[in-house]
Amino acid sequence: MKKQILAIDDSKAIRFLLQTVLSKDYQVITAPDACSAMYYLSNKNLPDLIIADVQLPDMEDWELIEQLKSNGIYSDIPVIVLSSLDKDLAQVKCLELGVEAYFNKPFNPIDLIEAIKRFTAVKKEQSVLA
Repeated sequence: MKKQILAIDDSKAIRFLLQTVLSKDYQVITAPDACSAMYYLSNKNLPDLIIADVQLPDMEDWELIEQLKSNGIYSDIPVIVLSSLDKDLAQVKCLELGVEAYFNKPFNPIDLIEAIKRFTAVKKEQSVLA
């Protein structure tokens, strides 16, 4: 069974890119906004990893990431942030929130795939130990 990734971005092109690049090895669910993503999660869907833009049309910047990282149900799901915000400020905010990885747009899909492999492998090892 393929590991599941929830990709949240308001850009249809980015969602298409993520779906295309990742679907060979992962089940990719995409959402265009925070509301759609939270609806998906609220139906007891727990992906192995979340990729999200911090600037979404239906929430303030970083609000979705803050909610995910502060909620006991979702806080253990690794989050990778994609952003076009100032790189230095975004990296600091990611560290504050406990985000696993940060990629500035435009990003290299190969680097993203390597990060995804790293964080889904860690989660697998942790679940074996539990």
